[in-house]
Amino acid sequence: MTGLGVTIDAAPILSGVELEIAPGSFTGLAGPNGSGKSTLLRCLYRALRPSSGAVRIGDEDVWRTSARRAGRRTAVVAQDHGLDHGFSVLEMVAMGRIPHQGAFGSDSAADHDLVRTALERVGLEGAAGRVFASLSGGERQRALLARALAQQTPVLLLDELTNHLDLGAQLELLELVRDLGLTTVAALHDLDHALAYCDHLILLADGAVVATGPPAETLTPDRVAALFGVRSAIVPHPLTGRPHLVTAPPETAPAERDPLG
Repeated sequence: MTGLGVTIDAAPILSGVELEIAPGSFTGLAGPNGSGKSTLLRCLYRALRPSSGAVRIGDEDVWRTSARRAGRRTAVVAQDHGLDHGFSVLEMVAMGRIPHQGAFGSDSAADHDLVRTALERVGLEGAAGRVFASLSGGERQRALLARALAQQTPVLLLDELTNHLDLGAQLELLELVRDLGLTTVAALHDLDHALAYCDHLILLADGAVVATGPPAETLTPDRVAALFGVRSAIVPHPLTGRPHLVTAPPETAPAERDPLG
């Protein structure tokens, strides 16, 4: 990304974003609500055209190529998937093959094999015939991830993948994504998840990049306090030994005693 900017209704949403994502890395986007995380991702997967700058995969500008070609380079699991319209899980995952098909969109035997493999990889092979809308929240996210895997792209974009999921489902999905080996960019709310699973972290505030680097070096107490208004410390997790971010409300001065109380 070079000089990336987005302005909507004369309001700057992103400005001057300069980023390079290492191939094969798991990169997190973190920041307060309204910092520009989802807007940045939408520029990457061609849902929102930047007002300025460029998004490149290798030497190719994703906004100067066809949507079909871009769909062979980047796959996305977005917050608003809009796929609750009676599709089966198998049909929904098979949509990931569309960028690779001809004008008439017929599925080949190879397409079917890739869809089945994607379902197996996320542990949903037994749910292929179920209606997508009947799945639990965690199962839906797994199915959407399977669709992205069936797309067979080198880049995977995740917009709040763990939103509204229970704790077990969150950790299972993050473990799964980390083990895929794809170049992954994920918007994350949970800073502890970012610390535990990401190779690299990008902190955003007011539409601009304020810090980048390894999560343990980026999530300093001063930065976390400035961006999120909480105290924090990084300590070894008592169960896994991984770095673990703990937070607490800001310190406040003791309330003055009411002399009449």
